[in-house]
Amino acid sequence: MFKRARIAAKSAARRSTFARRVLAALLAASLLPAAASSVEARDPLLAYGARIVGDDARTRIVIDFDREPRFSVHYIANPERIVVDLPATAFGFPAKDLAARGLFKDIRYGKMDEESARIVLTTAGPVKLALAKVQADETGNGHRLVLDAEMIDKKAFAELVKTQSWSDRAEAAQTTSAIPAPQKAAPGDFVIAVDAGHGGIDTGAIGVDTKTEEKQVTLAFAKALTDRLNKEPGIKAFLTREDDEFLSLSQRVLIARQNHAGLFISLHADTLKQKDIRGATVYTISDKASDKLAADLAERENLSDQIAGKETVAEPPEVADILLDLTRRETQAFSISLAESVLNSFKDQVGTINNPHRHAGFRVLQAPDVPSILLEIGFLSNAEDEKLLLDEAWRGKIAGLLTDAVKRYRAAVMANGG
Repeated sequence: MFKRARIAAKSAARRSTFARRVLAALLAASLLPAAASSVEARDPLLAYGARIVGDDARTRIVIDFDREPRFSVHYIANPERIVVDLPATAFGFPAKDLAARGLFKDIRYGKMDEESARIVLTTAGPVKLALAKVQADETGNGHRLVLDAEMIDKKAFAELVKTQSWSDRAEAAQTTSAIPAPQKAAPGDFVIAVDAGHGGIDTGAIGVDTKTEEKQVTLAFAKALTDRLNKEPGIKAFLTREDDEFLSLSQRVLIARQNHAGLFISLHADTLKQKDIRGATVYTISDKASDKLAADLAERENLSDQIAGKETVAEPPEVADILLDLTRRETQAFSISLAESVLNSFKDQVGTINNPHRHAGFRVLQAPDVPSILLEIGFLSNAEDEKLLLDEAWRGKIAGLLTDAVKRYRAAVMANGG
């Protein structure tokens, strides 16, 4: 069953040899640091080839690396996933080479932070890795990671999840100590957390025409908005993420709270099955969705942690209800006020969908003490919206209108003694 994988490995080895020659030439030309050891220490691994073969009983994945990778494997339930953690890795093979098949219904891979990457294999049912090892390439050029998966029963999978040892419990605690704090706000400054949705392994939606990833669109808008807000006296804005990095939903909330944000604005650009729907939408939190569109969007956005293979601990229902109640009582009125201010700024300037202020149970809006909105700037599923989302001038216009909205909101809060 795996003959094709061995044949493809020879072709991949030739690509590895070429990549190494290019690297050597760059070193010789002093375009890269001269010390080979420092290159090894700082540069990410290069995953330059991949292939997948098999059926719904056994499936093999082979990934070619320019040098030997360290890796660890974990299993997560609900839904069943296999998580393969790697050091910093650049994935240089075409996505179609690792398209889901056999035992796997979805395969994602990408950056988690500056020092780590992750492969998340969502399975069609209970699965285990009968083999997971690194082998040297026959030609001596690089190594390959071989993962042989086979079906098992639910009881065996549950035992794997129960008995495994996670070596990265620090990550499970979701510390944000490695995330740089914004420049210190002056006394009296109005602090705003600008959250670029998705990031790293979680690409978000994909553009209908250009195939642009949502995480790129949201980061570009977040940077433009932060720059514009910071031109206003008395306002200090900062980014929850500054590059292509994965942050869990709770990390985003915690970063805002740790930096004493007075507002939290999460930016998104989703896709819909209805390609004709376009325009902006502003969402606030509620334990009951305003409509099916809002409910579906919240469900998708709340799956962000699962997409990245995060081991999440569910809150007891009564705790979740308390958190939502606190949010409603302490901040919901302020969140609604901000949403209305944004829509007033957009009026006659930016297209919006019908009933543009909607609400649902977005986890990223659950800070109990920070007024928060989730702004869908537009839809990547609509060709006209996609063009605007990629237009720098339009991005600047949106940043200006949002800044005006924030200023009006701040003035109203100050007038009421806030």
